[in-house]
Amino acid sequence: MSLTQVLPQPSMTGYDREDDEINNKSKRNEIAVVSKFVVPPYGHRQDFVPRRPDMFGDGGAFPEIHMAQYPLNMGLAKNQTSNAIQLQVDADGKPKYDAIVKQNVKGSKIVYSSFVDLLPKEVREDDPSLQKPSDEDLKEKTEKTRQALEALVSSKVSAALPVQHAEKQAPVQYIRYTPSQQGAAFNSGAKQRIIQMVEVQKDPMEPPRFKINKKIPRGPPSPPAPILHSPTRKVTVKEQQDWKIPPCISNWKNAKGYTIPLDKRLAADGRGLQSTHINENFAKLAEALYTADLKAREAVDMRAKVEKQMAKKQKEEKEERLRELALHARTNRAGIRPTDKSDDQSAERDEIRQERQKERQRAAALQRAGGDKRNRPKERDISEQIALGVQTASSTGVQYDQRLFNMSAGFGSGLGDDEAYNVYDQPWNSSTAVASQIYKPTKTTKDNFEDTEALINTAKRFDFFFCFFSLFI
Repeated sequence: MSLTQVLPQPSMTGYDREDDEINNKSKRNEIAVVSKFVVPPYGHRQDFVPRRPDMFGDGGAFPEIHMAQYPLNMGLAKNQTSNAIQLQVDADGKPKYDAIVKQNVKGSKIVYSSFVDLLPKEVREDDPSLQKPSDEDLKEKTEKTRQALEALVSSKVSAALPVQHAEKQAPVQYIRYTPSQQGAAFNSGAKQRIIQMVEVQKDPMEPPRFKINKKIPRGPPSPPAPILHSPTRKVTVKEQQDWKIPPCISNWKNAKGYTIPLDKRLAADGRGLQSTHINENFAKLAEALYTADLKAREAVDMRAKVEKQMAKKQKEEKEERLRELALHARTNRAGIRPTDKSDDQSAERDEIRQERQKERQRAAALQRAGGDKRNRPKERDISEQIALGVQTASSTGVQYDQRLFNMSAGFGSGLGDDEAYNVYDQPWNSSTAVASQIYKPTKTTKDNFEDTEALINTAKRFDFFFCFFSLFI
């Protein structure tokens, strides 16, 4: 007994590309033989039962056969439509399961649905499909593309024109036709006929016959990519144990109220499986950070001291400069020039000049002040006298309104009539001579208000104004 008899038949056969190419080549060399059904002649159709459309020989029903006949399936009740796919087999007689994936797919679309499609294809140098096209093929394809583009552009341009010209008709075609029925009774006894095909001329002004702006439903989408599963195999005990996932044990929630032992809880927590170990680099990092912090603080303190010293030095320099400027200003104001210690005569002259300058300043101050208080002019205005403190109230004891004591004539005798306007019935401070000088011009003053220049040039008023202005300065 051999080993092949003991082992079961393999579920999947090996794939060899060379064997596949040899089988395809042998199939291509085979000639397809199609058998044609021959209808029995008239008089010999006793046991003949026509079922298929080819049994009628492109003709009608046989009257001598008394049964239901459906030539060309005419009158046959159509079966209900079903989405079941017809079973198809390949050249080896195996069913084609990829028909499910390839349904409703255009013929130009390639669908890979087998394991063989995943294998790398062998590329050969002599493969004609991988060769570059020749120059003649390129010229031919270029010319066809150019003609197609010209036809498309010309159709668009002609459609946009207001007046459309008649389209050019296709050339006349002649077709030789040989009828299947030969004889004198058919086709007027002729064996062949020649048919002339002429395109019908189209009227360019004719409106469109059909509405083509209807929305056409979309076709079916592309089928999903096939999922190739590995063959099923028996799961081992080790794999079953590996797939057992322990339940999650929480330290906060226990909705089911389970009693979990401490060893199981610690085992699920995993805290006993790890040992705490601190790397020595942490100590090095902390020491380096501490040293850097000390150095940074020392640098900041040193920088602050330097800045403080620089600010103090700048302040002293600024004060010294201001002191020099003040000394220079005082020297210029006093009219003293810098002296030379070696020159005694110039020093004496400077002292005499400084004393005279002080005397001139004192005389000017006395002149601005107006000399003695007793010799001050009496022509000052009352506002100026009040500002200078010249006019003082005379203290003659307690003063009362004398009208309040005159009560013999009644209450209204002292106050006067209500309708009378005698508020300013007496001049202010009439007991002194100031009132006469304020409210009346003096006898010695002769102001000519018509002559403005003479009024401006008056020495008395100019001196008065200058003295008043110098006091307020």
